[in-house]
Amino acid sequence: MAQFVKFDVPEELANKALEALELARDTGKIKKGTNEATKAIERGNAKLVFVAEDVEPAEIIAHIPPLSEEKNAPYIYIKNQKELGAASGLGVACATVAITDAGKAAEVVQDIAQKIEALK
Repeated sequence: MAQFVKFDVPEELANKALEALELARDTGKIKKGTNEATKAIERGNAKLVFVAEDVEPAEIIAHIPPLSEEKNAPYIYIKNQKELGAASGLGVACATVAITDAGKAAEVVQDIAQKIEALK
């Protein structure tokens, strides 16, 4: 299995990523939930993957970073599921979200992806 790196995401970058997620939600397409996100990554459609850090048990999302690495999909850690759920337009917490069509957030998503690579 691919080695994945757990990296710290500066709050500023995490907030920017959540804003991009909201914009993509409104102008593009996102896949909410670990199963949907996993499918998007496997199909090579994921432009940016969000992983909540406070998922219990962690096994639920453990496959996401290595799979993202394998498929060259950028992924970012978000502190908690509630924030991720809210940015996704859900009234509930969400463990994983993938942007499949960034819509008007395309440039921001690309910028975030580059910054994430630099963090690793």
